[in-house]
Amino acid sequence: MSFKPWKSLLLTAVTLGAAATAATAQDIAAAQKAIELERYNEAKGMLRNASTPEANFEMGRLYQMRDLDDSAAIYFNKAAGPTPFGQVAAGRAALVKGQEDAAATSFDAAAKATKNKDAKVLTMIAQAYGEADKLKNTDKALTYVNAAQTANKGKDEPALMVARGDVYLKNDNGGGEAMTSFDRATMANPSYTQAYYKKGELNVRSRNAKEAITNLEKAIELEPKYAPAYKELAEMYFYAQQYDKALSTFEKFRQVAEPSTNTQAEYASFLYLTKKFPEALTEVNAVLAKEPNNVTMNRLKAYTLYETNDYPGAATAMETYLRTAPAEKIIADDYAYQSRILSKNNKAQEALAAINKAIETAPASKKADFEAEKTKLQIINKDYSGALGALKEKARTGDLADQYRLAAAYASAKQYAQADSVFGIINTAKPDYVPAYIARAKVNGALDPDSKKGLAKPYYEKYAELGSADPAKYKAGLVESYDYLGAYYAQKNDKASSKANFEKAIAIDPTDASAIDALKILNGTSTPAKKPAAKPAPKKK
Repeated sequence: MSFKPWKSLLLTAVTLGAAATAATAQDIAAAQKAIELERYNEAKGMLRNASTPEANFEMGRLYQMRDLDDSAAIYFNKAAGPTPFGQVAAGRAALVKGQEDAAATSFDAAAKATKNKDAKVLTMIAQAYGEADKLKNTDKALTYVNAAQTANKGKDEPALMVARGDVYLKNDNGGGEAMTSFDRATMANPSYTQAYYKKGELNVRSRNAKEAITNLEKAIELEPKYAPAYKELAEMYFYAQQYDKALSTFEKFRQVAEPSTNTQAEYASFLYLTKKFPEALTEVNAVLAKEPNNVTMNRLKAYTLYETNDYPGAATAMETYLRTAPAEKIIADDYAYQSRILSKNNKAQEALAAINKAIETAPASKKADFEAEKTKLQIINKDYSGALGALKEKARTGDLADQYRLAAAYASAKQYAQADSVFGIINTAKPDYVPAYIARAKVNGALDPDSKKGLAKPYYEKYAELGSADPAKYKAGLVESYDYLGAYYAQKNDKASSKANFEKAIAIDPTDASAIDALKILNGTSTPAKKPAAKPAPKKK
């Protein structure tokens, strides 16, 4: 489960059902607020010395949100008992272990004990489902949501509406109903901070930047130290590729969030995502000094060492991570990074085995990227038949990117005629795709190494025509094109055209030595290099 703020329980009204004292209810309320603000250690400190069912219940939630499901179940079971509250706790103990049928049995017992008329107990059950990591289906959860709404006599109660939204978010297509639920929560209570946060979080997920800013800033306006809102804003700026703004917003999150290894680990992850790799590595090492078994940080250490070009160090870190991480925590990206690291350490066969694991375990959205990495490995290893076979198959049904990869693979295999043919398909299908023209020029240059036939000429000309619209972007290719054309025309004794092209090359890159030397010759200003004086023959002894 990713670290997300929790949905607040109905505070005193719920705990009173378990005969809590007023002081205990206040302590629980304070701990719940700390939890909502992601001040986990602070909340734990408030709960650690308490032994009431309510304190154990909140400790269970705390461990659940920290992905420590076994510990969560222990504390939920400590809170379990014959009261409706205790039966809800028993249901959560089962739910956190993925035992949905057993959970439903306990929840049904709690609802039955209150004759399905206690909205607070029914809301607690709905919240339990909303906070679950995964649900096989949400139908059972929604029956409790609807029952709580009936018990509330149709009135929208904000905590129930937030729980309803969280349940709908467990469905692939539940975003619309989830947003409706959060809207209903803010209409019922315009100062309900958590609902604005949840709306903003959903806006970020759907990449609706304008609404995300509106809702998250409203949450911050209501509670200036609402740390999760700053983190979501930072994430939104990251998706918008506004990395500087993303980092500055994340710094605001760090200022209001609880100082902890968890906050530091999140910062390390964010630095990695924004490609601040050396800085990320510093934070990773700081976390690991305190928590050497932190799975995410051990993973990130291998990743960042690779990104900082410490390939031997990355190999050691990746080996340690894969050996110590629980099997269920290893993801396809781990194998992909392992493959890259092995390749950089000249372990070609092991790298191929690792990328195959990445392909096998990857979600559909990432398989194509990993297959492309595999093809590059095959080409590096000169396994052209393997690379070309896979690319040909994909190019039959794929897009122009697949065609491009196939053409590039043909070029790497020195099958230049086939490469030219595939690049021709791309030129026809997308005549304004600039990179394809210089790629085709190169393979034609390989087919005509002395340039006598000028096979590359039309493609360098087309590249120059299209690329000149953005010379900063296409600088290197334009210089290469003008250098080729200048040399071609010089070979044809067309001095004026040759000079014009070399001058264009220098206009883009004044340090282009090829063009500078060529113009000196064309202008008759270069001095032929003097041949070294012949050494006298050694005297015979």
